[in-house]
Parts: sequence; structure tokens; C-alpha cells
Amino acid sequence: MELDLRFESVHEGILVSGTAHLEVTGECGRCLEPLHFERDVDLQELFFYSDSESLPVEDDEEQYTVEDDAIDLEPVLRDAVVTSLPFQPVCREDCKGLCSECGEQLNDDPDHHHEVLDPRWSALAGLTGTAAENDAANKSESDEREES
Repeated sequence: MELDLRFESVHEGILVSGTAHLEVTGECGRCLEPLHFERDVDLQELFFYSDSESLPVEDDEEQYTVEDDAIDLEPVLRDAVVTSLPFQPVCREDCKGLCSECGEQLNDDPDHHHEVLDPRWSALAGLTGTAAENDAANKSESDEREES
């Protein structure tokens, strides 16, 4: 991570603003292939002087303070960086991912599929052959009646 930050002394404390340049590595959330991308994250935060009368008292928002003439940038950077990252990173927008049956890479073989029979219909699967056999038997009986 490279930081390009500006520190400004203001009446209430120290205003930190700038950009963090990130090199992100990980894996695609669909196909598990490695991925690498870069991202710039803008940040701006005011660190209040701890003895300042202007220190706001707000329970719903975390306030950063200057302690012993030092500031802790880690929580500010972490919040800015983590919220800028994609929830489910992908190697490309049209990534097809992995086959849910066998784990085959669908980007390499987009026509890949499995013949999957819904288990709720499996009891009826045997009837297709039986129905055809019954129709053939009924037709032959009907033909025999016509001949006699």
C-alpha cells in the first residue's frame, strides 16, 4: 500500500486527506482463479485534539483523536480500504464459475452440462417405458380384433 497523504492543522485538530494506492490479490469468487488488481482509495478524516472543547460528543459515530501528539491511521485506512473492496471479486464480469455438479471450469467449456433429473419426478421416470409398452400392446390387441 502506498499512501499519498496531506496533514493539515486546523482549529479542531488535524485533518488528514489523501489517497491510498492498493495492490489487491485474491481469488475469483466464481471460478477460484487467482486475480490481481489495483485500486486507489480516497480518504479524509479529522483527528480532534483530545483537550479540544470542539470535540463533538456523538455516540453514533467514532471520533478519532490526537493522543500524545500522535494519530493512529490504521482504523481510518482499514475502514476506507475494506469498504472499497468488492464483496465478491470476479476475474471478469462474464465469469461463468464452476460446475456445481463436478467442479469443471465453465469458462473453458461453456457447453458443459449434466443431465439432472429432479428427484421429485424420479418415480414417474419408469412410467415412460411402461406407457409406451402398454400403447404397443393395446395397438396389437386392437389390430388382432380387426383381423378377426
